[in-house]
Amino acid sequence: MIKSMTGFGRGESSANGFQVSVEIKTLNSRYLDISIRSPQSLQLQEFDIKEIVQKYISRGKAHINVYVDKSTLGKPDITFDENLVKAYGKMLEQIKFLANIQEPVQLKDILHFDELFKPSEVDENEIEVIWTNAQKALEKAAELLNSMRLQEGKELKNDLIKQITGISDMISEVRNLSEQRAPEVREKLQTRIHSMIDDEKVDKDRLETEIALLVDKMDVNEEVIRLESHLKFFLEALETDEPVGRRLNFLCQEINRELNTIGAKCNDSEISHHIVLGKEKLEQIREQVQNIE
Repeated sequence: MIKSMTGFGRGESSANGFQVSVEIKTLNSRYLDISIRSPQSLQLQEFDIKEIVQKYISRGKAHINVYVDKSTLGKPDITFDENLVKAYGKMLEQIKFLANIQEPVQLKDILHFDELFKPSEVDENEIEVIWTNAQKALEKAAELLNSMRLQEGKELKNDLIKQITGISDMISEVRNLSEQRAPEVREKLQTRIHSMIDDEKVDKDRLETEIALLVDKMDVNEEVIRLESHLKFFLEALETDEPVGRRLNFLCQEINRELNTIGAKCNDSEISHHIVLGKEKLEQIREQVQNIE
């Protein structure tokens, strides 16, 4: 079943006081583009995160956010540099003395220096626990994401089938109109030619050959057959389990080419009207295909 390229999934996992949540949001893109925002403790696992995501996504732009909550451990995520605290405190005391300031140095004065704080160090055991939870949360998020993408893909498929069926019905009507026009076109050509030249000087066989060539140039049967073939391949592609977005996009180009050729060759207002309606449906199909993986 086809999948939409847009979706959202969220997963959580917790153990040993760590709770990890992962959110995945996907958007349209010609290629696979994965961006990750994760805490410092998981920086080395970003390649592994991408490998897991690639099992679920083959095309599209994926934004992955990983959050780690260890508040239940009662340990802050940051710590301070003792040497810097002493140095800044000493510096402030010197500034106070030189400026002849009577008020004592307060904690809020020292806290203005951002570099006093740094991320708390995480030991290898904690990193292993965080990564195990992150993998579980990531798998859950990816499964929910795919569930949403499959559901939206189902809706896209139903709409595409409706539009393709509309083009197919239109082409059947064009085929009938074209077949009905052939004798009429031949007769009009013969009448017009005979009215312009002397019958005694006309080579009957040559005239019939020229008329047949002109009628053949206006015949759209080959284009109709190719178009019907493209429509058939399009519907077959919708039933496959593999990503078909690029294939459907190519088929849209081929369908458009045949519609243009038929419109140019037919030289008939009624057929042209059907072609315009077909191209309107094709434009809707193209917009939908842009969202298919």
